[in-house]
Amino acid sequence: MAQQHSEVESVPQLSSVNQPESSSATGLPSPRSFFWRPVFTLWQRELMRFVRQRSRLFGALGQPLLFWLLLGAGLSPSFQPAGAPEHLNYLEYFFPGTILLILLFSAIFTNISIIEDRTSGFLQSVLVAPVHPAVLVLGKVGGGATLALVQAVLFLLLAPLLGIALTWRTLLSATLVLALSAGAMTALGFAIAWRMDSTQGFHVIMNVFLIPLWLLSGAFFPAAGTPAPLQWIIMINPVTYCLAALRQCLYAPEISRAMALPPAGLALLITVIFAIAMFGLALWSRRRAYRLP
Repeated sequence: MAQQHSEVESVPQLSSVNQPESSSATGLPSPRSFFWRPVFTLWQRELMRFVRQRSRLFGALGQPLLFWLLLGAGLSPSFQPAGAPEHLNYLEYFFPGTILLILLFSAIFTNISIIEDRTSGFLQSVLVAPVHPAVLVLGKVGGGATLALVQAVLFLLLAPLLGIALTWRTLLSATLVLALSAGAMTALGFAIAWRMDSTQGFHVIMNVFLIPLWLLSGAFFPAAGTPAPLQWIIMINPVTYCLAALRQCLYAPEISRAMALPPAGLALLITVIFAIAMFGLALWSRRRAYRLP
């Protein structure tokens, strides 16, 4: 109760820093006044909450790391990705998919806080503050995407252990792809969590929609050799192109050609469109009628 009370008490600070300036001619508030200050406040709150809840770090990093080590070690002797060179083992193949899984888990844990904020009363107080609807979306999605990006980049630094050269160009291009992917997944999670009444319901959606979205991206197994209907699903899955763009950043050109990855420009373009579309979906969900608990 003390923690919930402290969160509710922080709302007047959000409202006070967001009191809009009045136009001298009409007395109406200027729509551009103090837009980014409440966004920064919500973004900072997400980061502070993560620091206080250190178990989230294990949940977002520990489980994907275990998947990567156990599945990679178990499947490497007997599994060769279709079309890939012989020297590409399963640990190296599964590495980019594990990074996307970290983004997905971080997005899930971040958006669970929307449901928790609803029950504590914090979210209702933010909704009545005189702020633009995009403020809440930018603050929550921006904070969650930042956390996801930091965790993914930390895991990316393990790439040299697999023989993947991590130059500055590779690191910057991969970070750009990860930033777009983190924003897209966090915004998608926001749109789903906004209509959820309980964390149990959100976990159900996670298991039947978000996890299959990752599995059917080519992260766990390549599309080549799968049944035709499954190949079509993988082809229209936007996460497929997030993963392809990341693979293009990390793999040598001959490996990318051998695996028949989509062109880097096309993969990056679809990733950008995916991120914009998911932010639009999150903003549309925010504008819809909000159900009080």
